Amino acid sequence: MNNLINKAIRHLIKDKKLKLLIDKNEKPFFEENNNYYHALSKSIIYQQLSGKVAKIIYNRFLDLFNNKQPKANIFITIDDSKLKEIGLSRQKISYLKDLSDYFLNKGKSIDFKSLSEKEIRNELIKIKGIGHWTIDMFLMFTVLKSNILPVGDLGIKKAFKELYNLDDLPTDNFMIEKSKKWEPYRTIACCYLWTIVDDGDVW
Repeated sequence: MNNLINKAIRHLIKDKKLKLLIDKNEKPFFEENNNYYHALSKSIIYQQLSGKVAKIIYNRFLDLFNNKQPKANIFITIDDSKLKEIGLSRQKISYLKDLSDYFLNKGKSIDFKSLSEKEIRNELIKIKGIGHWTIDMFLMFTVLKSNILPVGDLGIKKAFKELYNLDDLPTDNFMIEKSKKWEPYRTIACCYLWTIVDDGDVW
């Protein structure tokens, strides 16, 4: 992955706006993660929350498990009242239960890293509570796809607004068009964009 990041940086610095971000920030770090249930649980917890708030709830969530390793078979045994105590909403508890059911049945037999981006999107969208943003985060940080642009991410939208001095948040089409020159390394470009709006824990 380090070689890919270095190659990505050589490509991305051709964009003067991105070069400024690259020069003043550390290289992105991607950690290998084969615990798909853990990764998707985290993304559900982070949905529609600020980074700081999400991190607090997520760390409480990890404390529910031995060695802080979330497991579907353990999660389904935890009482709802305890889950609410750590800050999970009723809706997110429901989503995490559906995710647990998925991994106790079909999901545990799937090697997502062997699937294409389209195959992963088609599979995960079937799970209640998993939307395009969650899938984008999974593609970027778990299966390490290098060319993802999460157009639904508010932080990325705000970063585009600042980068291009816009009066309003950009449209999806604007973001897609402007990011074409970053291909096939839009994931790495987004890691730098997040530094513009970092509120303590982007991801």
